[in-house]
Amino acid sequence: MYELTLCLDNKSGTPLYEQIYTYIKNEIKNGKIECKSRLPSTRSLAEHLQISRSTVDMAYTQLLSEGYIESVPCKGYYVCEISLLHDISIAQYETDGAEEEDGTDNLIDFTPYGVDLEYFPFNIWRKITKNVLNEENKDMFDIGNPMGDIVFRRTICNYLFEARNVHCRPEQILIGAGNHYLLTILCRLFNSEKTIAMESPTYQKAYHIFKTNNCPVVTVNVEKDGIDVKDVISKNADVVYVMPSHHYPLGTVMSIGKRTELIKWANENEERYIIEDDYDSEFRYHGKTIPALKGIQCNANIIYIGTFSKSIAPAIRMSYMVLPEKLLERYKKNMHFYSQTVSRIDQTVVNEFISRGYFERHLNKMRSVYREKHDLIIACLKDMGDMIQISGENAGLHLLLNVNNKMSEEKLIKSAKEQGVKVYGLSDNFIEGANADRQAIILGFAQINKNLITEGINLLKKAWFDAERKDE
Repeated sequence: MYELTLCLDNKSGTPLYEQIYTYIKNEIKNGKIECKSRLPSTRSLAEHLQISRSTVDMAYTQLLSEGYIESVPCKGYYVCEISLLHDISIAQYETDGAEEEDGTDNLIDFTPYGVDLEYFPFNIWRKITKNVLNEENKDMFDIGNPMGDIVFRRTICNYLFEARNVHCRPEQILIGAGNHYLLTILCRLFNSEKTIAMESPTYQKAYHIFKTNNCPVVTVNVEKDGIDVKDVISKNADVVYVMPSHHYPLGTVMSIGKRTELIKWANENEERYIIEDDYDSEFRYHGKTIPALKGIQCNANIIYIGTFSKSIAPAIRMSYMVLPEKLLERYKKNMHFYSQTVSRIDQTVVNEFISRGYFERHLNKMRSVYREKHDLIIACLKDMGDMIQISGENAGLHLLLNVNNKMSEEKLIKSAKEQGVKVYGLSDNFIEGANADRQAIILGFAQINKNLITEGINLLKKAWFDAERKDE
């Protein structure tokens, strides 16, 4: 049995049960408490720490619910195998390869790409996976339908209707290993015959996918309330790629006027399409959820793309696309030989996770977690007063920061790094050749620990404003 040597701080604002929970969790994650190790009973640990047994019960219950430990009847509490935790933790949202070895590992990282995996329901995920991988489910190892299992597509269809007001048939849904794969499929369907309009700045990887697949790309202006449709018309575009519910990286929401105008543009020609990337619509902190563009007019030529990378975990590598009927027929005719890129096992696990209500509960939990981080980072930034302006903060997992000093974006990033903080520049998201005069800092808050948010913002203040005063 593993002997716990933690010391509780009765004067701390952190509840005692949370101190126990955090200590044991970190010891497990760091490998100091090995898999299958038996923990002290709640009674013996309570006596050792001289606290109530209910306090220890609360800590163990939280560890049980998150899958760090398991309860074996008549034997006690044992540490679970958490290799899955390490596998999922190393993945970043839609990233390619590892980080460069530039000494950034020790920096406080405000990455806009990560998610918080501390609250991932490992215990539930493990149980679902175990049930799926039983001898009666041997067909799970077959290739399956190229578009995805129909049961899973039906579940996604129901979810889209309930959560995003998107009306579609399960047969219209195509499942794939990430947005990148689905965008590549679209390029094949367009046959490089369509000019794609993209706002600048935009999601760079989508731009590079279009370019590497020889799709002509034109840049269009993006205004405070969304894409400039008149600019789309002037560029003679056939397809428009947008993120109307929460633009990346600007964080803006497309107004209803712009949405209506864009749908009208698409309806004027049956060969025009809108690609709606709805990558993080689940997270909004003020007002009601922004409806999907596809939900306004379901019969319009809108290609809806969603992902589980933000809402569940990056390593899930699972996205879905709703194809308009005309593109669906083209896919069936010309691309029916493409194999499904997501295993039937993973599809079944996620299907069970959603259909049994675990996904909704997980989303509610993560909305609460991200709201706390969101409110904390906003409060810390507002302490700087007029020295900074915040935008795009009402939704999503990042915000945009305009810093009112004489530093360039490059200097802001460099000064932050010198103080031990990693931040990201807006200019990296402009399309080649587009006007990239605007400079700002992107701050992500999903992956960063709450305790580091305050420390990180204080260091940024020191880097950007204390240094400025010294220069004066």
